[in-house]
Amino acid sequence: MTGYFKWIGAGLGFYLTGFRFFGAFLGFLIGTFIDNFSRAASFLNENQSQGQGQRSQNFRSSQDIFDFYQRQTQRYDFPTMLLALSAAVMKADDKVMKSELEYVKSFLQQQFGDQFTTSHLKTLKTFIDQPQALPIQEICNDVRTRTRPEVRVQLLHYLFGIAKADGSVSTAEMNILQRIAAMMGIPNMDFTSVQNMFHRDTESDYKVLGTTKDADDAEVKKAYRKMALRYHPDKVAQMGEEYQKGAKEKFQRIQEAYENIKKERKMS
Repeated sequence: MTGYFKWIGAGLGFYLTGFRFFGAFLGFLIGTFIDNFSRAASFLNENQSQGQGQRSQNFRSSQDIFDFYQRQTQRYDFPTMLLALSAAVMKADDKVMKSELEYVKSFLQQQFGDQFTTSHLKTLKTFIDQPQALPIQEICNDVRTRTRPEVRVQLLHYLFGIAKADGSVSTAEMNILQRIAAMMGIPNMDFTSVQNMFHRDTESDYKVLGTTKDADDAEVKKAYRKMALRYHPDKVAQMGEEYQKGAKEKFQRIQEAYENIKKERKMS
């Protein structure tokens, strides 16, 4: 019935008052007010119902979870992508750490500001609390179709940050990160580069640049220029401040890796 009161009011005002057109106008205004109030009440009730349903939601299958994910992305879009993949990494080693949750909250608060609300945290909790496996393949396919390659690499950097939030990246976390990267179509060279920004070994500086210790000086310089261009912060200039921060961090790691190799080889 919402949306018709303004016309009912206009009709009643026209026929029941002695001021035909003025009465119709007044009735129209009153009816419009009733319509708007009804819409607001309906919207509030719907949101409350969704909130209550979300708190008690327990899905029967991975398809049910993905259906929930799709409904949420229609409302929140990119934040829900982050929340779904965040939950996958946080659940990888069968224990969700407080440090991981704080990392996610801090990142999303800085990235989305006031648009990041308790509703997002409820969505994250819904993903985390599901006993079924999250539909990672479907979610990654969705992310892949919606985002550019440089955004997906930035997303991988963020996910590595979650895994490292408790001080180390476990084998289970590394495995899920590799799966997510492959499903999102991130080249192995990019995965290895980002991995070695968080999980270092004796050849990490070379791996960050996408090359090996066997490369000569000219090849190292070429690899550095290629990666510096690939990870330049301008690639995500149109995105939020936190993405800029992550891009600058990656760019700085590349420069540090190159400087370390130059010192080791005494390159000019």
